[in-house]
Amino acid sequence: MHELGIVFYIIRDVEEAVRGAEVSAVQSVTLELGEVSGVVPSYLQHAWRWAADKHDLLRGSELVIEDIPAVTRCNGCGARYGTVEHGRICPACGSENTVLEQGQEVMIKEVAVV
Repeated sequence: MHELGIVFYIIRDVEEAVRGAEVSAVQSVTLELGEVSGVVPSYLQHAWRWAADKHDLLRGSELVIEDIPAVTRCNGCGARYGTVEHGRICPACGSENTVLEQGQEVMIKEVAVV
């Protein structure tokens, strides 16, 4: 379960971001999670609860996950389409010359503190 490792990195990054600031607690962390990131949201939530409660600053905090849809762009015709529905082959022109524009993200978007 690589979700636990991801949670450890998120916690580290959050603690580094608030270090030196007058923060008594983290209320929530908002994470952008791409549709084809390979991360299972329910596993991530479970790992968050277990790991965050072991840190005074994060105890009781919420992990908010914002889903980012996977979108592919065709280099042949310029069409943009849903990656999950169509894969690598452009539904507009049939080209395989495509690139994933978004949907692999695992990024901290926001940290709410008190």
